[in-house]
Amino acid sequence: MANKYLDFISDEHLLECIDNLYKSYLKAKAGFTKKKLYSNKLDTFKLTFDAKFNDLSEEMVLQNEMLRQVDKSINNSIGTFHEETLGGIKGYEVGNLSGYDIKAIDNTLFADIKNKHNTMNSSAAESLFQKLARYADSHKKAKCYWVQILAKNSFCDKWSGDINGKEYSHSRVYKISGDKFYALLTGKDKAFFELYKVLPKAISDYLSGIEHEDSQGNDSAVTEVKSASAESNRGIFDQITFDNFSYYMGFDEL
Repeated sequence: MANKYLDFISDEHLLECIDNLYKSYLKAKAGFTKKKLYSNKLDTFKLTFDAKFNDLSEEMVLQNEMLRQVDKSINNSIGTFHEETLGGIKGYEVGNLSGYDIKAIDNTLFADIKNKHNTMNSSAAESLFQKLARYADSHKKAKCYWVQILAKNSFCDKWSGDINGKEYSHSRVYKISGDKFYALLTGKDKAFFELYKVLPKAISDYLSGIEHEDSQGNDSAVTEVKSASAESNRGIFDQITFDNFSYYMGFDEL
């Protein structure tokens, strides 16, 4: 039977990758407590402008602020989604904390995957180059890649240049964009685009097949703020402001 979604990974594998990402979303939001929300003082003046200028409810602005703050962990989970998806291609496997993210089963390819091109400082880049070079030296037929899923251009180039004042180059260490890497592993030039196009359908099918939880019920920080607001009879913004700035003159009167 032909696959429903993509021809380079099974339907079951794609849905499993989506399931893992969905659970990461739920975990990130459920674990984001009011204490974490308040770990850096919230600018309630900005929240007020956001609500009024964008015609949003206080609860919606609070939801948006919470999502903005959990964005980093979600970005990491998106990177994991790509690792797991690529690991479902025949002949390849995920690293499972082995030091690489993806490798060919025959050890002819090793890769480290970053979701965005700008997620590393110079020290991290130097460390990554050295790691990939070690894999290349240990496996004489291996090509090793720094994969940038969301890159500025479409490319596959030898990775060489000055990093932290040192000159680095290796005949089998490359940097590569997401589309080129998907093409490399699948043999299909448009594999990355095909994944993009099929995701809305695959996600909808996944969600329709589960009893997905009420997202608001899993937003711990939002639930805690709303509960405190109801108990104190304050509006949501007044509750946030009181929680963060009750020591300011006049703010204890909220």
